[in-house]
Amino acid sequence: MKVFVDGKFVDEKKAVVSVFDHGLLYGDGVFEGIRAYNGRVFKLSEHVDRLFYSAKAILLKIPMSHRAICAAVREACKRNKIRDGYIRLVVTRGAGTLGLDPNRCSKPQVIIIADKIQLYPETFYKKGLEIVTVPTTRNHTNAVNPAIKSLNYLNNILAKIEAINAGCVEAIMLNSQGFVAECTGDNVFMLKGGQLLTPPLAAGALYGITRGVAIELAKSLGVEVAEPNLTRYDLYNADEVFITGTAAEVVPVVKIDGRQIGSGKPGKLTKNLIKAYQNLTNSTGEAI
Repeated sequence: MKVFVDGKFVDEKKAVVSVFDHGLLYGDGVFEGIRAYNGRVFKLSEHVDRLFYSAKAILLKIPMSHRAICAAVREACKRNKIRDGYIRLVVTRGAGTLGLDPNRCSKPQVIIIADKIQLYPETFYKKGLEIVTVPTTRNHTNAVNPAIKSLNYLNNILAKIEAINAGCVEAIMLNSQGFVAECTGDNVFMLKGGQLLTPPLAAGALYGITRGVAIELAKSLGVEVAEPNLTRYDLYNADEVFITGTAAEVVPVVKIDGRQIGSGKPGKLTKNLIKAYQNLTNSTGEAI
């Protein structure tokens, strides 16, 4: 595998960063997870936009232009013969001192890894997920804002551990007010009375690229979409629930905290959205 590090492609065994890099020492950096389908990179420009937004929020100056990063992502796929795969795009603060001061870091590092991924087994898409609500609260927007896709993912990881300990692969996280925020790595949606609902971004949800696609696809199917504050009660009594994410795509949820959702099987809208999403990802994107 060839990995892009600091402006050039190197063999994966030589793809290294300094032990003094603040991305390693403090989680000081940002990242994006991007998918390639059928020889195209899906929503590449939107992902790189979000990378720059996250970097701006933490006062990190990315040492490449938007256009250059897009070109490097496509080149990473080409060099690794990726037609269907996953790209991890990372920007670290760079090597610095053992102190917190980011101004003492030398140069931000841009890293691009293009590889394969399968987040969930195929059976989860056909039969649905069983998930739980976990005690770990989603980061407050005045702490590490969940809109920032930073390398500091410990909040999500702690919630993921709680999900695994409960025998699940994913979990619902609530915000400090007790409203539904998002899952550990995905956005969450519910259908009730023909209306599709998802937590507002201000509740602590990531500005999900796939979230946005799901909303547009639902509207194209004639479904009304709203973004109210939601509680676990709302999810328990939903007709359908599903989660979305770049790696996960669209995954049905059939049970939450032991409560069966709807019929206990993936619902009609969820299945229609899965099909629509697959059609979209296989026919659009920037050619590799």
